[in-house]
Amino acid sequence: MSTSLTLSTADRLTVRSAIAPLLADARIASPLTSQLLGGDVVHLVDGRGDWLLVRGADDYEGWTHIGYLTSCAGTEITWRISLGCQMRDATGATRALPLGARVAPGAEVIDGLAIPPEARATRFPRERAAIARSAATLFTGASYLWGGVTPWGVDCSGLAQRVFALHGVPLPRDAWQQAEAAPQVADDADAAHEPADLLFFSDREDRRITHVGIALGDGHMVHSALMRGGVHIERLDADDPYVARLRAQCTGVHRVRMG
Repeated sequence: MSTSLTLSTADRLTVRSAIAPLLADARIASPLTSQLLGGDVVHLVDGRGDWLLVRGADDYEGWTHIGYLTSCAGTEITWRISLGCQMRDATGATRALPLGARVAPGAEVIDGLAIPPEARATRFPRERAAIARSAATLFTGASYLWGGVTPWGVDCSGLAQRVFALHGVPLPRDAWQQAEAAPQVADDADAAHEPADLLFFSDREDRRITHVGIALGDGHMVHSALMRGGVHIERLDADDPYVARLRAQCTGVHRVRMG
């Protein structure tokens, strides 16, 4: 393993950029599978030159370049949480941080908002209605990006994972994993469901889950969909060909445990 840091698989590393890509293989042209955010701590699994196979807090693995990472401080959990902000570091350099990234000590927030971690539970309570409100508002206007997890670009399961995480509820990264982590309470999109229920869909013959949306209550759902170009709120009983197709593709409604 040849990198600018001396590393072993016992090491933890911290993302130093606003966003670090997780890729399917150890090359920059490899497909994006997910993203890490500034201040995220990862475990080193393996290395190939300056490319590292890392595992995030959600146990999701992927390849990223050593340039996105730095040594772990061990205090990252105490760093402020960006709600979308512009910061200036100790060198005077400025940069934007997306929702969910962490602000390193010594940095000054010059625009937007970052909150101390102890304020998260009050601002983002572990309640279904609050989760639904966050899902409906925090990613408004986000474009669809396969592997994305921020309002700068997000996919369907990235939206679900990051919204729930803000409220202190961990979810796995991929839609099929999220379905396995939450018990099913109904088998179709027309069934009555509570805010923050997860609706799963499949466009495959074998019905393997390929898509997820977050219930808002009153027959509405928010999701990040390629067909909509990004994050969009659907009325599930709408007389719309795409919504009709979604209803037919629904594999079930699942309820995430809050405890």
